[in-house]
Amino acid sequence: MTLTAAEVEAVIRAGVPMAEDIGFTVDETGDRGYARTRLVFSERLIRPGGTLSGPVQMALADASMYAAVMAAIGKVEMAVTSNLSINFLHKPAPSDLVGEATVLRMGRRIAFCEVRLLSGEGHQQQVVAHVTGSYALPHDR
Repeated sequence: MTLTAAEVEAVIRAGVPMAEDIGFTVDETGDRGYARTRLVFSERLIRPGGTLSGPVQMALADASMYAAVMAAIGKVEMAVTSNLSINFLHKPAPSDLVGEATVLRMGRRIAFCEVRLLSGEGHQQQVVAHVTGSYALPHDR
């Protein structure tokens, strides 16, 4: 059973309280393993130079993959990150950071994902990081 955006967000916020602290939201999900997520911009998330810190970007990417996995197969609280590789492409603007996550392949024990992190508004929005990763799935799902 797949989950709606609101249901996915509730599971993540309940299991990972830091998600609320950093302003993580789930804007949209799709039953084929898609999630559009967001980190609401806050001055607390920036590093010297006025850009969003790398750990903040990695946190959004990781949570986005988790959201996409749950959008595909339902509530799997014990799914865990097994790999995350990030390429930082551009300096994010001081605005919300958006994650677009897709499950590329869903196996019995592992889900392979891709995430694009987007920054800016409207036509000015650009990909600021490209992420690939995998989630290990529990035996009893």
